[in-house]
Amino acid sequence: MNPINERIPDVVPAGRMGGAAQPVLRIPDAGLILRPWRQEDAPALAAAWQDPAIRQWNRPPTGGVEQARERIARYGRRWHEEAAATWGIARADDDSVLGSVSLGGMDLRQGTAEYIYWVLPAARGAGVALHATNRVARWAFRDLGLHRLELTHGVANTASCRVAEKAGFALEGTKRSATLHADGWHDMHLHARVDG
Repeated sequence: MNPINERIPDVVPAGRMGGAAQPVLRIPDAGLILRPWRQEDAPALAAAWQDPAIRQWNRPPTGGVEQARERIARYGRRWHEEAAATWGIARADDDSVLGSVSLGGMDLRQGTAEYIYWVLPAARGAGVALHATNRVARWAFRDLGLHRLELTHGVANTASCRVAEKAGFALEGTKRSATLHADGWHDMHLHARVDG
């Protein structure tokens, strides 16, 4: 390793995230909680994967409840590996699942991560994604200590673009032909928010 690089400390020390339980993040003003996915959520997760809009803009598996259970177990492992943090977005009053928000591609050494989120049809247009995005950003910067969060979405996904802009993620450019979806390669907008 380059001796100069050895003097650069990790932005977030190893173990800060995975050494603790994944927190429940509350959004009282919106009546929402962000909580770790649970095995009993598997039917809701499997059903969400079938939603046409979620399928259009994300790359969910095509499996059923058993594959959803495996994915939920993977979410827990990825937290402890300090590779990703995934929450179910739920109503605070009845705990029903409304969507999902994740920080993937985490690089604690560099202090970066990328947002991934989706919201079920019944909760769209009510600010659920915006509330979840802002709450996770607050946790990522204040509690975990990340420095930069990125959010990418298909350029034709105007709803995600509005969420990014309202959440303070500046548009930095377009990644051409960056993500393969069922209908071909998509250009992606790159937004970012930096702590401080």
